[in-house]
Amino acid sequence: MRIPKAVERLVSSFEKLPGIGPKTAQRLTFYLLHVPQAELDTFSEAVKQLKSNTKICSICFNVGEQDPCQICTDRERERNMICVVEEPLDVAALERSDGYRGLYHVLHGRLEPLRNIGPEELHIHDLLPRLENGTISEIILATNPTMEGEATAMYIAKIIKESRIQNSGIRKIKITRIGRGLPVGGDLEYADDVTLARSLEGRREF
Repeated sequence: MRIPKAVERLVSSFEKLPGIGPKTAQRLTFYLLHVPQAELDTFSEAVKQLKSNTKICSICFNVGEQDPCQICTDRERERNMICVVEEPLDVAALERSDGYRGLYHVLHGRLEPLRNIGPEELHIHDLLPRLENGTISEIILATNPTMEGEATAMYIAKIIKESRIQNSGIRKIKITRIGRGLPVGGDLEYADDVTLARSLEGRREF
């Protein structure tokens, strides 16, 4: 049986999304065939307006509805610290935790030499101008605890430390790394060696 071209086009489009293989793309496509047309129209309109109704903040590079974004323009935020993250989803996760009230800087990725992703493909060097006015006292490196995330954090720390020599506004900035260790509710016996080591390194006074 020949598959309709409309179905083939949608399957092909789904396959281009990260984490979506041929089988999943087919399942999603045939699922949408059974969705009422009104819901399908709503879904289609949401996809169509995704880029036209969002903006990349020219200050922190987070995704928002305005430029500058709502976080950068919020005068109630602590404006002396910047948390550096890999993706806009990381900002959303930290905001849900309600444990951080400072500013952000979104890299839109991490250093991955095997995929030809270097500093110039990310918003790494856009961070330095934000530090030069002397108002920032701490940079929190919150890249993911993966090999690439660690390399990215080390690279950012390196360029900030090198900039301290030339710029007095950067000299007093403290560079910190988010704590990594055992999740709440986790058992020691199930933790791997690296996680246990990180949890001991990140211990604090109790």
